[in-house]
Amino acid sequence: MERVHYDVGDIVRMKKKHPCGSDEWRLTRVGMDFGMRCQGCDHFVMIPRVKFEKMCRAIVKKAEESASGEASQDRNTGKN
Repeated sequence: MERVHYDVGDIVRMKKKHPCGSDEWRLTRVGMDFGMRCQGCDHFVMIPRVKFEKMCRAIVKKAEESASGEASQDRNTGKN
């Protein structure tokens, strides 16, 4: 099975929903443990990599997509 590469800032969809009703999380730490912040209520949790890889369903949005969008906006407005 191929190992998926995760980056800080990625938004992932998990198999189980958070009690607030959201199933999307933003990754804040990647390594042996994953730090995640709920997109619905901003709750922060840390879970081991093995458990994360079993519970993760899909990457909804890669970090590069949001970063490149912000960079293009800065170029258009002239801000650095």
